[in-house]
This record gives sequence, C-alpha cells and structure tokens, in this order.
Amino acid sequence: MARQPNKNRDASCVRRGPGGMLAAVLLSALSGAANAAWELNLQAPVTALAKRVYDLHTLLTWVIFIIFVGVFAVVAWSIVFHRKSKGYQAADFHDNTTVEIAWTVVPTLILIAIAFPATSALVDMRDTSQPDLTIKATGYQWKWGYEYVTGDAAGVKFMSVMSTPREQIENKAPKGEHYLLEVDHPLVVPVGKKVRMLLTASDVIHNWSVPAFAVKTDAVPGFLRDTWFRAEKEGTYRGQCSELCGKDHGFMPVVVEVVSAEKYAAWVAEQKKAMAASADDPAKVWKLDELMARGEKVYATNCAACHQPNGAGLPPAFPALDGSKIARGPQAAHIDIVLKGKPGTAMASYAAQLSDTDIAAVVAYERNAWSNKLGEVIQPAEVKALRGK
Repeated sequence: MARQPNKNRDASCVRRGPGGMLAAVLLSALSGAANAAWELNLQAPVTALAKRVYDLHTLLTWVIFIIFVGVFAVVAWSIVFHRKSKGYQAADFHDNTTVEIAWTVVPTLILIAIAFPATSALVDMRDTSQPDLTIKATGYQWKWGYEYVTGDAAGVKFMSVMSTPREQIENKAPKGEHYLLEVDHPLVVPVGKKVRMLLTASDVIHNWSVPAFAVKTDAVPGFLRDTWFRAEKEGTYRGQCSELCGKDHGFMPVVVEVVSAEKYAAWVAEQKKAMAASADDPAKVWKLDELMARGEKVYATNCAACHQPNGAGLPPAFPALDGSKIARGPQAAHIDIVLKGKPGTAMASYAAQLSDTDIAAVVAYERNAWSNKLGEVIQPAEVKALRGK
C-alpha cells in the first residue's frame, strides 16, 4: 500500500444532502488525522523491473481473489443447503480419491504457473552486471552516506540526512507534503542508465528501499550487498529505511532524483567544484568563533536528534551534554568518543562520517555551548593526531 499525496480530494466534493452532510462532517473531523490520501496498490513503477513486479503482484492478487471466492462460495453453499435444520444427513465416507487428487494437483499446477514469472523476475533483480555507474550507500544511525564509485561522478561523496524540521516532528508546526521523506542531499542519477548500488552499514542492519524502483535490500555491517535499477522517467522518488534499526528508524529516508543526462553532467561538475572548494586544510588554525559557527551546523545535523538542540539530551538513553563530564572533561576523551563511538549504546562512530575539521568544530561547539563556557579551541590537527590511535 502506497501513501501518496492527493490534493484533489476535499470534503467539499462530497455530495450534499443528509448523507452527504454527515460524510462532510466526518471528513472534516478526521482531516487533521491524515495529511495524505491512503490509496490502494503499489506505487507507480518507473523501471522495467518494477513494472514486472507490479504486473506479477496484480496477477497473484486476482489468482488469490478467484480462489477466495471459489472456496468461500462452496463453504457458503454447504452451510445454507447442507444445514441440519433442513434435514440434511451428512455422508458417511472415509476418503474420495478424485477430490484428494484434485486438491493436490490443481494447487501444484497453480504454484508451478506462478513460479516461472516470479523466478525470472528474481533472477533479473540479482543481475547487477554491466552497470553504467556504481554508487556505494552506507547506512548509519540514522542517515545514508553516498559515494560514487564509477562513472563521471566517481569520487563524489556526501551524507544524506532527513531535512524535515523538528517543529513538524514535535507537532509544533503543520506537517509538510513530504513529511519524514525529505533530505538535504538526495542521490542524483541520470535517466535511462543502469545504476548498481553497493550497500553496507557501519553499525546495525539498515535497508535501502525505493518502492517505485522495486528495490529493497538490506545493508549489513561488514558485508557488501548489491542491487540495481534503471529509472525510465525523470522525477523525484522517495523511500526509507525498511529495517528496524533503532530509535530514529523512521527518520532515515531515501530520496533519489532522476534527471536528464545534461542536468546530471551539470550536477557532477557542481559537486566536484564544491568538493574542491570545501576541501579543508588540516593544518589550518581556526578561531573559536569560526569553530562555533561550523560546529553548530554539524551538531544540528548529526547530534541534535539524540542530545537535543539545547544539549539537555533524553536521559537515560541519550545523556545531556550541557554540563556533562564528557563535555567538561579532558579534550582527548571527548574527541575519542566522537571518533570511535561507545559500544553497547546508540553513540555511533563518526570517524568515517565527519572530517577532522568537522569533528574539531563539533567538539569545540559542545565544550563552549549552553553552560559549557570553557573557552577552549580545538584544531583539526589535534583530531588527526588522535584518529589513528
């Protein structure tokens, strides 16, 4: 079942009259409980393989419906015409060879007929050979990291983090059209090209899922799994992590923008230019105000969901940073826990997610924000020195 926005439905379209008025009142009363129309069936497919899955799903639905109607028609007929009150006497027999053969052979034939198209589709789903480009997706609690491995964008990498405002999540503002299904940096791919996705995770099992592509594959720590898609239509397609991966599992969307070859080339050029411009010199000496400005952004993206924007945390699962022993303790210990995480807790390792400059900035921010006015400056070189230990 796909939840899709439908802006054409409104209580005003209900026909007036006693029944229509009642329906309008009910719709108005429930309008605040749902921001989108719930529609039957799968999302519209935009890949050839997704269309096969869609057609197979439709075929099996009809097969199941016919069997359901047939079985319950026989049951209903038997209940009505073979009931005791009508004087019907139950037959006394132990077996019927013809019936037993029929209810064994017919389901077997149905299963065999289903197996051929299903197996063919599954085999094609696993055929990741000869891709036009390869992208590695790494699942983190709770975001996706993308790295373009081959193709024109080889070397481009970024983190994709949910961009739904906290005010909407906390019911302090109206929900947006793409509530919980929007990110700051979507994955961008060219239309009509075979894209191979390499999937892994850094902490727990995640799942990279885009229903319109008929793609749903687990990302398992320590393993590389792969899948593929070839989108035939430009547009923005949304999915989300489909594995129960922790507290913020529902805040880990997948957004893929399928664009023309020209737009893709322009995007690649823009990304490479931005990467070159943002490349940090690890030997640069930063001032405290510079670190605080950058650290606040890094904190909002990576830390605020658990430790809260005000540093108060959500004890006991997510301890406060405002006034904490970590934020007020030795710098090396603070940097180390950001780099390596804390086993057995939701505190993930950020060594692979953040640069030395970003870690220096966020640690400096945490040690100088709120009531932690330590006045300490942490340089990227210090982080780099501790990274290999």
